[in-house]
Amino acid sequence: MQNEAKQALLITGSSGLIGSKFAQIYADKYELQTLDISDPIQPVDITDEQTVFSFFEKSTAKTCVHLAAFTDVTAAWQQRGDTNGLVYRVNVTGTEVLSRAASKFDKHLILVSTAYVFDGKKDTLYTETDTTNPIEWYGQTKAYAEEIVMSSLHSWTIARIDQPFRSDPFAKLDVAHKFAQKISQGAAKLFDNHYFGPTFIDDFVRVLDFMIQSRISGIFHATSGEKWSDYDFGVALQNALSLPGKIERNDLDAYQKQQTRPYQANTALNCKKLLKILPLEQKSVVEALKLIEL
Repeated sequence: MQNEAKQALLITGSSGLIGSKFAQIYADKYELQTLDISDPIQPVDITDEQTVFSFFEKSTAKTCVHLAAFTDVTAAWQQRGDTNGLVYRVNVTGTEVLSRAASKFDKHLILVSTAYVFDGKKDTLYTETDTTNPIEWYGQTKAYAEEIVMSSLHSWTIARIDQPFRSDPFAKLDVAHKFAQKISQGAAKLFDNHYFGPTFIDDFVRVLDFMIQSRISGIFHATSGEKWSDYDFGVALQNALSLPGKIERNDLDAYQKQQTRPYQANTALNCKKLLKILPLEQKSVVEALKLIEL
């Protein structure tokens, strides 16, 4: 009887960094119908159209939250241009299949995307109206995914985020826990000329809940809306958690000369469009860092 009171929700990536936090916080609100290839009971490959269509057809859910993605940017760079590679199949083919299923069975699709669709050359915060221009393969595949969703027949929402981190530890280290580990181990060398817009997952899952309930359409930037250098973020993290260790400044330009993969110098996002309609308060990055558990 308890399940009947819950809202059915289709979701990919429910066991990941963001999806598992969403499942944890909204365990009593949503009945999650997971499309996950690693599901022990009912594995679903999102690139398999027949399986996905069957799953959608049986579901009473009105919305699908698409979180599953290949997000290792460096590993993705090794597959650049390969449309048969895992990066492309998960990020592009998987999205294409889900989008077709959403059109056929009248579902709203929420795609969680990334600031890496931009080239990183802008000094100020990126807005939703800025032109996408990805410079590496992960960002390119996510840009392709966005194009698929935007040209679809179903209703849709795209939520772009950047460098997500959560309060509690997770098997895959997020940016905050990774930095905390580096700092605690001794001398952490962090770029003072690389900028990003941290996304506090504990707040972002509440944004997702708002998007599910409101079915707002369009592209929305959904980070903290703040711009941080790696160095300043590390210092703030050290101060918030009283971490031992030393932080040294590092230079992105010098680092890039030793690398083949290009790096965006700035991926911070402007979130004013979302904040105008969001009926909930989000924590600042400094407030969020104080909540981190190691």
